[in-house]
Amino acid sequence: MSLEHGMIEPFQDGQVRASEEKGKLISYGNSSYGYDVRCSNEFKIFTNVHSATVDPKAFDSKSFVDFVGDVCIIPPNSFALARTVEYFRIPRNVLTICLGKSTYARCGIIVNVTPLEPEWEGHVTLEFSNTTNLPAKIYANEGVAQMLFFESDETCEVSYKDRGGKYLGQTGVTLPKA
Repeated sequence: MSLEHGMIEPFQDGQVRASEEKGKLISYGNSSYGYDVRCSNEFKIFTNVHSATVDPKAFDSKSFVDFVGDVCIIPPNSFALARTVEYFRIPRNVLTICLGKSTYARCGIIVNVTPLEPEWEGHVTLEFSNTTNLPAKIYANEGVAQMLFFESDETCEVSYKDRGGKYLGQTGVTLPKA
């Protein structure tokens, strides 16, 4: 389905895992019933240095510090935003759900992504919550979450694109829009 609809670019057919040549690696690519995505090296790390109130209707972009690198350190009890390496084009008869990978979950790092609705497209903005009282690492260009695809036997009446969804076609790490 991915190749037929250009759903995932770049698409890794099969799973890329740790090896002698690659060293330690959190797996990514096609899996049994889903697709393990990677996060890019672009991060927005939450900071309260300006003592701003978190308001989804008027989000203050100064609440984040931009960081580009292979490893993002999330402060204790804080969070960071990133984006997938992969660009998604969801068909009109598919709903996509994202779940965190067990490697991160077992370290107290929770991945949150809202569903990708039919006919949504873009880079997925990922939210990583560090629930521990210690700094936590997120590795760029390695697996961070798994996408699960639910195909309906009929197409939806009104898609995300039909509604003119505000996050349609997003690239880069996208902050909340009111």
